[in-house]
Amino acid sequence: MTRPKFAESPDDLMPLQQALQLSGLEFMQGILAGEYPAPPISKTLNFDLHDVQFGQVVFHGTPQFDAFNPLGTVHGGWYGTVLDSAMACAVMTTVPKGKYYTTLEYKINIVRPIPLGRRVRSIGTVDHSGRSTAVAQGRIEDVETSKLYATGTTTCIILDAPTA
Repeated sequence: MTRPKFAESPDDLMPLQQALQLSGLEFMQGILAGEYPAPPISKTLNFDLHDVQFGQVVFHGTPQFDAFNPLGTVHGGWYGTVLDSAMACAVMTTVPKGKYYTTLEYKINIVRPIPLGRRVRSIGTVDHSGRSTAVAQGRIEDVETSKLYATGTTTCIILDAPTA
């Protein structure tokens, strides 16, 4: 698998008008293949795209010490960001050319702490994708043991291309 390249500046990101020429699935497959830059947040939080299918996306990642809170456990924001990314990118795979999405709201439930240095996968799966809204669910689990660390749900809005 090709390691995704990361956007290093705003100029590295694909302009929205260019992205709208692709289906969401094509866009996500392009990131996975390294044809388009991965978002810088995935570099910052040490997770990357591992698999893309229509209606499902998988990220792999390892929370580093920089993601810990003062009590020495992974900060809830790490769980939230990784789950939001997986669930919303799963929605993206269902979005047709000329449309895009954004997260309206998401909720997470942390089941147990992720140990420092433990490799996890975050799986986002679409439950429904319609003309204007989509809902998806996600889970973070251990890559080796499949032990569950967190679950989540999201609602996204699907938008038409902006007019100039």
